[in-house]
Amino acid sequence: MEVRNRDMTIDNDDLLNSILASLDRVKHINPEDIPNIDLYMDQVTTFMDNKLRSASRYPDEDKIMTKTMINNYAKNDLLPPPVKKKYSKEHVLLLVFIYYYKGILSISDIQTLLRPITQQFFQNDQEFNLESIYREVFGMKEKQMEALKADVIQKFRAAEETFPDAPGESAEFLKKFSFICTLSFDVYIKKLMIEKMVDELAGMRTGAGFQETEGKKKTVKAEKQE
Repeated sequence: MEVRNRDMTIDNDDLLNSILASLDRVKHINPEDIPNIDLYMDQVTTFMDNKLRSASRYPDEDKIMTKTMINNYAKNDLLPPPVKKKYSKEHVLLLVFIYYYKGILSISDIQTLLRPITQQFFQNDQEFNLESIYREVFGMKEKQMEALKADVIQKFRAAEETFPDAPGESAEFLKKFSFICTLSFDVYIKKLMIEKMVDELAGMRTGAGFQETEGKKKTVKAEKQE
């Protein structure tokens, strides 16, 4: 029995190491990686695919960014339209934000977040522009990664202590289930926090006299196409 428990610990450590290694594969796109020339649609989708595919769930199958997606983002005011069918460096930076947002937020919420950015800082030649915002925000990622790993390890170890009396293979499944539930609850709470802040931003925009566009009316249709 002790040998079995030791083998299970080794297997669990392998799982934990695999999870931590997957976090290391989550790389953001550096502004320096983006070409300084405007890109056609096919070039944009190829660029996004090359840079973000390594962290996708199914690298051989997943579509990182398609033409339909990008067209929908432009139609729904998430992305300024291209100029002569070409997309600038600022377009690509916005697409990176959208890529990360779309897994947890509605198109309406992404509109609320990005519209002030596109109105004030898109194609802005001043020192404080979209690229500087992008650098500041994604620069936080490196600082937070070690803390995130420590949090994952703590949750994983806590889950290992659950269901001590469950029999055999059931115990192994239930411990993993417990770990998934802990991570899911964490995501759920953070999503609630994000949505609350987005609602406050929406209220601030309304109070400041900003006018909403027709974008919200298109939200349901666009999300179905996603």
